[in-house]
Amino acid sequence: MSEPPNKPVLVQWILDTRSWFPSAAKTRDLEVHASRPLSLLTPTERASVLKYFHVRDAKMALASALLKQYAIARLASVSWSSTTPGFTRDERTTKPIWRNPLTGAQPVSFNVSHQAGIVALVAVADYPSPGRAEAVQVGVDVVCTSERRDRDQELIRKEGWGSFVDMHADVFAVGETSYLKYQVLSAVPGLVPRDNEGGPPTPEQVADGKLRAFYALWALREAYVKLTGEALLAEWLGELEFRYFKPSRPTPAWDVPAVETKENEEEGEDAQVLRKFEIRFRGKKVEDVNMCLRSMGPDYMVATAVRTPADPSAGLAWNLGPYEVMALDDVLGFAESAV
Repeated sequence: MSEPPNKPVLVQWILDTRSWFPSAAKTRDLEVHASRPLSLLTPTERASVLKYFHVRDAKMALASALLKQYAIARLASVSWSSTTPGFTRDERTTKPIWRNPLTGAQPVSFNVSHQAGIVALVAVADYPSPGRAEAVQVGVDVVCTSERRDRDQELIRKEGWGSFVDMHADVFAVGETSYLKYQVLSAVPGLVPRDNEGGPPTPEQVADGKLRAFYALWALREAYVKLTGEALLAEWLGELEFRYFKPSRPTPAWDVPAVETKENEEEGEDAQVLRKFEIRFRGKKVEDVNMCLRSMGPDYMVATAVRTPADPSAGLAWNLGPYEVMALDDVLGFAESAV
């Protein structure tokens, strides 16, 4: 956990479901092989996990439910069984929230994202605005560049890079679309690797570099949008722009931590963690959002966003450091002791 100067608690946790329950070939098999974690959920929650056709999606739904309840029970100091009744949605934004059923307070602000077997949660508790989680806004998004690589590469071969970008233009700013289509390769040196003999990159390598930039932008935008509580169909999406963005460089493996750039160092082309972004909203520079884009292995990037609207300096001072990869047994042990 990270504790900023004014002592709220910031956590960034991940559950990696990729190796969970290898004997579960189908979703219904989880009722046997995942009986222990499923027993910690209500019947409604279990049904929402087991409704998925693909077992990989069911495992992520299970991890999401466990991680949210773990965060609330641990950070709000309530029993595991009392967490479920408090989960609801904000009346204005429909963003998922937790409200204490007894007091109506919102002591924890949280957000969850899942992609390709990885479930990430960012949460802030004990912010000095008693019971008002809305005083802290958080957002997180996980992307995996390889999950749809074959499909993406095929689309690019058939339709071209410009058409691929245009397919998603309705959720990007005009400037972002133009940057992806015409500028990103020249703006981000080293985005496309060359072979060991120094020859020209293959078309697939060029596409991979462009796709990494595409997914970096996707993660940054979604983390920001989720922070606000709006959906990706918010009317103002085209008025939000990340200028001159670049992806974080891959780390060699999932279990190899990203190298942190020192505070006074420039974020060079090899930076595996990025914190400096030029964000514009309706033409005005956004200066009250703390954001981080972090590589985890060759394929995953995690974007995190935090804002404290009443006192922007508080959120900007927080260190969005590495995510802690939680062990499932530790989460289950806590849950069983906190019932």
